[in-house]
Amino acid sequence: MSRVDEILAEASLPPLTRNAWLEIDLDALAANFRLMRELAGDRAEAWPVVKADAYGHGIEMAARTFVEAGAERLCVATLDEALYLRRIGLNVPLVVLFGIPVDAVERLTEAGGIELSASDETAAQRLLEGWRSLVGRLDADSDLQVHLEVETGLGRGGVPVGRAPELARRIAATPRVRLAGVWTHLATAESELACAEQVRAFEEAVTAIREAGIEVAVRHATASGALIAGHAPSYEAVRPGLALYGILPPDLPASERVRSIAERLRPAMTLKARPVRVESLPPGAGVGYNSRWRAARRSRIATLPFGYGDGWARSSWPGSEALIRGRRVPFVGTVAMDSTMIDVTDVPDAGLDDEVVLLGRQGSDEITADEVARLRNTISWEVVTTTAQRLPRVYHSRAVPVAVRTLLGSTTGEVDG
Repeated sequence: MSRVDEILAEASLPPLTRNAWLEIDLDALAANFRLMRELAGDRAEAWPVVKADAYGHGIEMAARTFVEAGAERLCVATLDEALYLRRIGLNVPLVVLFGIPVDAVERLTEAGGIELSASDETAAQRLLEGWRSLVGRLDADSDLQVHLEVETGLGRGGVPVGRAPELARRIAATPRVRLAGVWTHLATAESELACAEQVRAFEEAVTAIREAGIEVAVRHATASGALIAGHAPSYEAVRPGLALYGILPPDLPASERVRSIAERLRPAMTLKARPVRVESLPPGAGVGYNSRWRAARRSRIATLPFGYGDGWARSSWPGSEALIRGRRVPFVGTVAMDSTMIDVTDVPDAGLDDEVVLLGRQGSDEITADEVARLRNTISWEVVTTTAQRLPRVYHSRAVPVAVRTLLGSTTGEVDG
């Protein structure tokens, strides 16, 4: 029995069904949330963003952790994400940040507490008309909460500043519909000048809505980047995303106080694997499709059972490294759908029982999401979010496994104490 399976057995959890998995630190998620809340200030709520399977960390366990840590609302991108959270028993209000099909409105009323975003005038009008046709059949407490998005410079969603008051009026005038908030999204969080221009446009829109006699109780504009850089107000709510998972957006300026808080963020995800084959190859032997890598010496090559089908992009090689026994070793050969290879020649005792770390810390060294992202010419958001559903996720709290998620579902352990 492997070390990870021994630990899982002690926690009354089933053994893993494959030799590649993610470990998620729930204590890190909770601590990161509290740090973001501290940055937001006493007057702002913090609404964790758990879209895209909580940035690859697993939406169910991440959402539960944030709610237990004090989150008043959660933000998702799609209605099915919100409906899933309702199905697993989470009852906090949920904000869907992107538009939904008109025909889906009735489903959200059945779930209760799901708030929508209005980001396009035509789509919003269709939504309101669809709602009007339902009102007579709804329960007395089934009011629709709508957050109006204002276009301030990102260029992908929201109503132009000059037309925001009219849409706000239509929302407020529709029976049993309430304008729950007004929001925007910042395009360049690291730029003080760009954020200031967007904040100016946003506040112009909010002022015009209020002057039209419509209440704006909640404003939200700030996500992780601007929260850390300090380039936008927290208003009544903030929407932290990436930082909750312990990853900082690169190249962000920050004050000494904010930096001291941000440096306490802890990455919550570790990607591990055990070799399924370790074999010596002679000089000149090819490895991987098209033999793009050939051994310059007699080499020991370990095959790891994961690849681009698990989110480890083909662009990860050449150049990427892994940690085994606390030492860095290079990946070799083309990344395949279900396998990739590392050269363990300089770790002569490495074998099938070793745990290899591809993302995360082992010993005194760490491979960060930002390091992997730079190699792939992408961003750290994509590195963690594209980790595939088929990778098992092992959840830890106080260094003890508490749950496992596989394609077969989630299992919660029974840990003493």
